[in-house]
Amino acid sequence: MQKGNTQIALILASLIISNIVVLVVSQGQLRVGFYSKSCPNAESIIRKVVQKAVADNPRNAAILLRLHFHDCFVQGCDGSILIRNDEDGELKAQGNLGVVGFDIIDSAKARLENHCPGIVSCADIVSLAARDAVSLVNGPFYDVPTGRRDGRVSKTSLAKNLPDVDDSINVLKSKFKEKGLSDKDLVLLSGGSHTIGATACFFMQKRLYNFTPGGGSDPAINPGFLPQLKDKCPFNGDVNARIPLDWSTQNVFDVKILRNIREGNAVIASDARLYDDRMTRQIVDSYITSSAASFNQDFAEAMVKMGNIGAKTGSEGEIRRACNAVN
Repeated sequence: MQKGNTQIALILASLIISNIVVLVVSQGQLRVGFYSKSCPNAESIIRKVVQKAVADNPRNAAILLRLHFHDCFVQGCDGSILIRNDEDGELKAQGNLGVVGFDIIDSAKARLENHCPGIVSCADIVSLAARDAVSLVNGPFYDVPTGRRDGRVSKTSLAKNLPDVDDSINVLKSKFKEKGLSDKDLVLLSGGSHTIGATACFFMQKRLYNFTPGGGSDPAINPGFLPQLKDKCPFNGDVNARIPLDWSTQNVFDVKILRNIREGNAVIASDARLYDDRMTRQIVDSYITSSAASFNQDFAEAMVKMGNIGAKTGSEGEIRRACNAVN
């Protein structure tokens, strides 16, 4: 009888362990090398597409980095910003004006579907493409945990709380905190994202011509730099004209953007606001005096942290056949 009870106990223990394993697998988690067996060439396929895109137009590096940021800050990094078959989609939100780069993601997805159909998510393509883009313009190359699944919902209303170029520093800090990101992450992700690329004069109007009562400019702008900004973005001028976010090295990932912020030469208002707050100002100053390697390493860690926001794994979401529409 005792022997029988022991056998029953062992069987029950085995079943419990099996159920725990099944539960863990079904919940899923992000990990580096997620596609190493199911699609071993996935990352190299994406990288080749990004390499060509950046070689054809260096501006594409910043475009892909921005796309990743705007995807993650709505419903998490689930590729929902890519859905373009809905008139009420995220892309229609005010905060997503000017977000592009979808053709590059679509190209990578088409190649992956030919190579290993139904395996690699659009959300992971966006995350990996951003990493590759940064590394191609002198930024860090870092491991990206993968295994994200694609979201099925894309609504304008869900994108109403994106960080805005004219937000105060307290609002910016609050929006980042809501996503589990620190003040340090705010400086790293803002500075890193804006060390490359350009912005439209549309986003400069308030800062240059309506920041203070009576139509004054942002007093944080260096008086020697203000005429240059107004020359590039004149009052009642072309709001679609583009100016570099980092005046001197717009196609190179470096820390000069932080020096620009300290010296009053930030282009957009949200970058300048990083110097309004004691904590973020100290963080900006710390990276100016430290090595580029330190900034690169911390930026990479902040990118991975952002890439974990709201990631769908396991049985959540889906793997889209095409990135622009749900299955």
